[in-house]
Amino acid sequence: MSFADSFRAARWVRTFNLVLQACLIISLVVGLNYLALHFAWRFDLTRLHKHSLSAETLSYLKQLNKQVLIVVTFSETSDEDGKYAQAAQDLAPLLNQYVYATETNTSGRLAVSHLDVYRQPREAQQIGAEQNEILVLCGNRTRVIHYEDLYQFSEGKRAAFLGEQAITTAILDVANNNRKKIYFIAGHGELDPSDVSADRGISAFRDQLSNRNFELDRLDLREKRRIPDDAALLIAPRPVASFEPFEQELLRQYLSTRAGRMLVLLGPGYSDLGLSDMFFDWGVLADKAVIYDNGADGQNELGGLILKDYAPHPVTQPIIDQKIPVRFGACRSVRVNPSRATDESLIVTRLIGTSASAWGERNPTQNPPRFDPTVDIIGRVLGVGVASERVGAKAELNFSVPRGRLVVFGCADFITNNRISAGGNLTIAISAINWLVDRDTQLNIAAKPIEKFQLALSQQELLRLRYSLLFALPAGFALLGIIVYWTRRR
Repeated sequence: MSFADSFRAARWVRTFNLVLQACLIISLVVGLNYLALHFAWRFDLTRLHKHSLSAETLSYLKQLNKQVLIVVTFSETSDEDGKYAQAAQDLAPLLNQYVYATETNTSGRLAVSHLDVYRQPREAQQIGAEQNEILVLCGNRTRVIHYEDLYQFSEGKRAAFLGEQAITTAILDVANNNRKKIYFIAGHGELDPSDVSADRGISAFRDQLSNRNFELDRLDLREKRRIPDDAALLIAPRPVASFEPFEQELLRQYLSTRAGRMLVLLGPGYSDLGLSDMFFDWGVLADKAVIYDNGADGQNELGGLILKDYAPHPVTQPIIDQKIPVRFGACRSVRVNPSRATDESLIVTRLIGTSASAWGERNPTQNPPRFDPTVDIIGRVLGVGVASERVGAKAELNFSVPRGRLVVFGCADFITNNRISAGGNLTIAISAINWLVDRDTQLNIAAKPIEKFQLALSQQELLRLRYSLLFALPAGFALLGIIVYWTRRR
C-alpha cells in the first residue's frame, strides 16, 4: 500500500486541515479587529440619540488643542434617594462619547477619571474636589459642574438631561486662555470678598466664582479712575457710601457705550448712593424704603422675607424649575420704574416680588414699623430684584444682540458666608452672573428629555408569566428535542 493511501498520510492531511482552519479563523478575527480599530462606525439607533454628541460639540472637540481631564465624584451609593446614583448612570455613556470623539486628536484629548473623595482624600484635596460634582481641569484652570447644572427641572422633578451642554461649556471655558474677569467694586464700604467673617464676609461666594473659572479682582474707581478694558462684569456688593460724580459717569458710560454688565446688591439703607440717574436710564427704581411683611406667609421666624413671586426669566428659571426658595434678610424695595422713558430697546423685568401683605416703609424712625397708606408703598408693586437689558438689531439680520445688562437686588446679605448656602441663594446669584456674562447662551445644544417607562401587570398576568417561564418555556425546548430525536431515528 502506497504512503498516499496509508492511515499515516490521512492523519497528516487531517492535522494540516485543522491547522489551516485555525489559521483562517485567527486571520479572520485579526482582520475584523483591524477593520474595527481603523475603520469603525457607530450607529445610534435610539429615538432621542442618547448615545451621540451633537454636531456643535463634535465641532468644538475637533478644534480642541489642549489636554482636558474630567474628574467625576458622583457615587452610586452616596445618597438615599438615588438622585446622585442616577446622575452617575446618565453621565457614564455621555463621557464615553467625549473620550471616543477625541481619541484621534493627539493635540487635544479628553480623559475621564472617577474619584472617591472619602477613600482618596489626598487626591481630592489637591484638586479641590468635593463629593457629587464634576471637575473639568485644563492646566491650572478648573470649572465645577454641580448636580443642579445637569438637569432641567419641572415641578421639582427631572425633566431633561443637560449634561452635554454643561460639560461642553465647561470644556470650552477651561480650554480658553481668555477667562472672563469680574471686578468687585471697592471704596464705598462694600462687602469684602477676602473677608471670612460670617455676616459681612463673602469669601465663600468668591470661592464659588473661582471654581467656575472666573478671574477675580478688586476695583477702586477713586484710585484707578477708569474701568479696565477686560472687565466682563462689575459687582457692587452693598455699598454704603455714595459714588462720586465722576464714578457715576464712568459706570453709566461703561453700561451704555461699552455694552457693560453690572450686578448691584443694595442694602436696606435709605440713601440713593448717587446711582439713581444710572438706574433711571435702565428703567430701575430703588425706593428709599425697607420692606416689611407681617403676613402669616410673608416672613419667617428670624425676620427674613419669604419670597414666592418669581417672574420667568433666565435669572430666576433655575429656582422656578427646582422649586427652591431664596432666603433674603432685610431688603430694600427695587422695582421697575413706572416713570421710565419709552424705549423699545430696553427690556426691564421684575425678577422677584413680595406678597400682597408686604409694604415699603419710608419712615426709618418709626418703631415698630407699621403701614401708612399715605406714605408707604403697597406690597403688590414691590420687588426685591430687577433685570434690565438693552438690545439692538444686528445689521441686516432679524435678531437682536445685547448692548448692556444690569441686575439690581435690594438685598446683599444673601451672598454672605452664613447665608450663601441657604435655599436657592447661591443658585440665583450664579444664575444672575451667568446671564450677565452670557454664559447661559453660549451653546445651542438641545436638552435630551428623560423618558420613563413603566411595566404594569396585574396579579393574574404576573402568575401567568411565572408559569410560562417555569414550565411552558422548558416544555417547548423539550418538545423540540423530542422532534429532532424522532426525526433522526427515522
